[in-house]
Amino acid sequence: MLAATVARFAPDSPLDGLEITDRPDPEPREHWTTVEVRAASLNHHDLWSLRGVGLREEQLPMILGTDAAGVAPDGTEVVVHGVVGADGHGVGPRERRTLLSEKYPGTLAERVSVPTANLVPKPAELSFAEAACLPTAWLTAYRMLFRAADLRPGDRVLVQGVGGGVATAAIVLGAAAGLEVVATSRDAAKRDRALELGATAALEPGERLPARVDAVMESVGKATWAHSVRSLRPGGTIVVCGATSGDAPPAELTRVFFNELRVQGVTMGSREDLAALLRFCARTGVRPVVDSEVALSDVGTGLARMSAGEQTGKIVVLP
Repeated sequence: MLAATVARFAPDSPLDGLEITDRPDPEPREHWTTVEVRAASLNHHDLWSLRGVGLREEQLPMILGTDAAGVAPDGTEVVVHGVVGADGHGVGPRERRTLLSEKYPGTLAERVSVPTANLVPKPAELSFAEAACLPTAWLTAYRMLFRAADLRPGDRVLVQGVGGGVATAAIVLGAAAGLEVVATSRDAAKRDRALELGATAALEPGERLPARVDAVMESVGKATWAHSVRSLRPGGTIVVCGATSGDAPPAELTRVFFNELRVQGVTMGSREDLAALLRFCARTGVRPVVDSEVALSDVGTGLARMSAGEQTGKIVVLP
């Protein structure tokens, strides 16, 4: 089968480590199911894998990808939950949590094998391409907003760094749930896009907000951390899911303790969260924002676009 793999680590130029090649089909395994992939999507996790983060040389070549939607052997249309381990889903309850493409081959292939318990029925209302956008970025945004920050209709939220999958998802989901969403971006076109997606205000990074917010969705890190801390109301929450600009500078601990702020980390979400997100999208008409589609054989083009930060929304890969 055709697959996109990490063939070698390339810390400074991650696409140099990418190879698209034939790989063996998944072998049958008890309590696991092989899914015919109809659509997958890209995440920054794929670029980190190409740089060598989270992998060892002896694991190469490793198939990339954490997101997919496809068809099970019985014809059921399914969405793949990419978190494996920790809860006994086909691998044993003591196995450390990993994401697909870290220990087990990922989804950027014609077929992928996953624990059967990791399969969630795909709602008929969503296309394969739309469903494939949800299991990482959109699931992370859903958990950040409604689990970690526990936001309710009418609450205010700041979303840092419009353009990436998580930030885009947070704007769309937050607006659909009745939140007042403020977004930031250095790019004027992306700020305009944020307003089109439902944000009530779109500002340059670091710009003073109209009012302090109840929570901040933080995926940028170093470039926005100070602004995130200063934008929160006393008792508010910063939810962190990444640091694309690097680890944070000084932690602003004085502000954190004086204003009794809470910092909460999130990595994706549970299978139950994914099922709830799928229902949310099916019932409300909310759909993932698809930036572009590429063939599996041309996945390098999509990865280059994501690496350059040129996308708004998800890049879908079609085997």
